Amino acid sequence: MRLTAARALVRWLVAQRGALLDGTEVPLFPGVFAIFGHGNVLGLGTALSEQPDLPVWRGHNEQGMALAAVGYAKATHRRQVGVATSSIGPGALNMVTAAGVAHANRLPLLLLPGDTFVNRAPDPVLQQVEHFDDATATVNDAFRAVSRYFDRITRPEQLIATLPQVARVLTDPADCGPVTLALPQDVQADAFDFPDVLFEPVVHHVPRPRPDRHALARVADAVAASRRPLLVLGGGVRYSGATHRALAFAERHGVPVVETTAGRTLVPHDHPLHAGPLGITGSASANALAAEADLVLAVGTRLQDFTTASWSVFAPDVRLVTVNTARFDAVKHGALALVADADEALGELAGLLDSWRISASWTARAGVERSRWDAYVDGLREPAAGPPTYAQVVGVVNEESAPGDYVMTASGGLPGELIGGWRAPGGAEPGMDVEYGFSCMGYEIAGAWGAAMAFSAARPSGVVTTLLGDGSYLMLNSELFSAAFAGHGFVAVVCDNDGYAVIDRLQRGNGAPGFNNMYADARTLQTRPPRVDFASHAAALGAAVLSVLDLADLREAYRQARDHARAGRVAVVVVRTHPSSWTDAGAWWEVGVPEHSAYPAVTDARRTSDKAKSDQVRYLAHP
Repeated sequence: MRLTAARALVRWLVAQRGALLDGTEVPLFPGVFAIFGHGNVLGLGTALSEQPDLPVWRGHNEQGMALAAVGYAKATHRRQVGVATSSIGPGALNMVTAAGVAHANRLPLLLLPGDTFVNRAPDPVLQQVEHFDDATATVNDAFRAVSRYFDRITRPEQLIATLPQVARVLTDPADCGPVTLALPQDVQADAFDFPDVLFEPVVHHVPRPRPDRHALARVADAVAASRRPLLVLGGGVRYSGATHRALAFAERHGVPVVETTAGRTLVPHDHPLHAGPLGITGSASANALAAEADLVLAVGTRLQDFTTASWSVFAPDVRLVTVNTARFDAVKHGALALVADADEALGELAGLLDSWRISASWTARAGVERSRWDAYVDGLREPAAGPPTYAQVVGVVNEESAPGDYVMTASGGLPGELIGGWRAPGGAEPGMDVEYGFSCMGYEIAGAWGAAMAFSAARPSGVVTTLLGDGSYLMLNSELFSAAFAGHGFVAVVCDNDGYAVIDRLQRGNGAPGFNNMYADARTLQTRPPRVDFASHAAALGAAVLSVLDLADLREAYRQARDHARAGRVAVVVVRTHPSSWTDAGAWWEVGVPEHSAYPAVTDARRTSDKAKSDQVRYLAHP
């Protein structure tokens, strides 16, 4: 059929189907987030307007709408893919950050930025940057560093070859990540006789690679030889739908279980083998077991530095065994690698281990250590004088939430509070999204819009709640209006602590004076600098707003906000919070403390850091 490149692309998007973890067939591309400009409004914009089966949602910042697409993908466990399109120039470059978020977190995202004219007749075109030594370069080449797959479509028929590769990357458990198709605006409008078969419906089932039998035997021998094993569950367990298999494995053999950031809420909090979340933003309970484990079985995780406390959380002689669909991740740190789907690998591994079981004393350590951590968190949640702390805010949201709800955050101090303090109920799908692979300020609101959109179709009774600080709110709040306008309700709890408090903590904690993070330490020519009225601002963007002064008011305000969210309205709860009260898992993190400084306390901090670094496990070699 004769179609323009834009119409062919849109028709192909509609024909692609996906399958959820329970087998339910859904659109692979459930919608498009769009801001139109001269680079995409006529070609792709016209094609989208002609296709009612592909909903188009208007964004108000290109980064924000692309982050919403990322949030949608995370909420559907990578089974559906958000699409975002922009014009060339600043609109396209605004999406580069969102591509970085998707790339770091291994999440699918399809970006369709407009591009300059291939025919070069109107040269240079508006918003075109010119490279004196490369006539083919445009701003879209900036996406190459943050894309799993990149292509510039310079002829319509190129879509025939590239679209299968687009589907491959977006649905591959190992290579999953952002795809960028740069679309020159003249090529979008050019026509070609496309084969009908390109537009036949296709259902994409995410592959489940099974483990190599020789590698599986080696892993089984290593696990069977351990006496104090620890099972680490990451995001790959979530995307595989392997939670039940992982818990059955742990229960059969008596292995304590801990979670990474991406694996958080996979395990019910009160499960007897649950030792808590691992790492800097995790729990002292999980870290205590990690320090004594003689074998770590890490499933579906790339073990980034926050999870491993910069590779200081494990014993120096620990045996590291990894299960991952991506060989790139599996072989890191000299691990004994098993390249396979988490569900398939754990099932086959359990069959080889048969009646192997570890000592009851090590099994019991999970509950003992977690009870100590629970007591610590209980103490942090107790009402006290002064503004509410992050831990207290998280406690209220946690206690008022229900199975099937979804809680989110991204950057600043709240990831540590949410990861370390949240208590997941049993009998529900994973209910947390902490974007701490890229730690992108602004994801909290935009990602919540995408998650709320996904929930409106799949879990209409669930409530999406995002927690964020004043810094993140000011960084990117435009999609608050996008969600309010579209009618996708969620709750945003805005914690105002007068600045970038967690970075101030890092700064002061390493001997430096407070500088340019808290408003009190930032330069101003005003004798009485203004304060942001978050409540008025959120109300102006169409949100229902509830302002609270203390912890007692927060609970009722959050209950009301949940009612608004269920009715399809965005609700914002604004609360002043304590600027320097934190949950502490007692782990170390390597940061660049200066070797020389005018501040003696910085030099002291460097000596402390050097001492901690001497215990860092640089490479975990296996025999």
